[in-house]
Amino acid sequence: MAEKILIVDDEPDMLKLLSMTLQKKTPYHVTITNNPVEALTLAKSGEFDIVITDLKMPGLDGMELLDAVKKINPDTPVIMITAYGTIESASEAMSKGGFDFITKPFRIEQILFTIEKAIKWLNLQKENRLLKEQLQKKENNP
Repeated sequence: MAEKILIVDDEPDMLKLLSMTLQKKTPYHVTITNNPVEALTLAKSGEFDIVITDLKMPGLDGMELLDAVKKINPDTPVIMITAYGTIESASEAMSKGGFDFITKPFRIEQILFTIEKAIKWLNLQKENRLLKEQLQKKENNP
């Protein structure tokens, strides 16, 4: 099953670039929106494996979206992208559970590598949870 990625950015050109690149170079299902409030609604559906969001957006910024996504599902990797990267904003994003912080302009290889890393991490989380459940079943039914 191909993973589902939600991309949120108020810049239409960035959305188009990321969407086209991911659709050409990966098997993932990509949903895009330039409206962070709509992204929050989409994230609440729980259908997305990864969220990629811009940091600075009108209405709801990337940090607020990160907080909301982590409340919905703490295991969802959230990758922050921004043209306004600072050590402080990167540190804040990571302390709130962000998976990675990428500054614009970035190389396509960098975002592809980060997505692959996030998917591997997500799969490890799922495998770990499954193994813990199996262990608990064995302990409860000796």
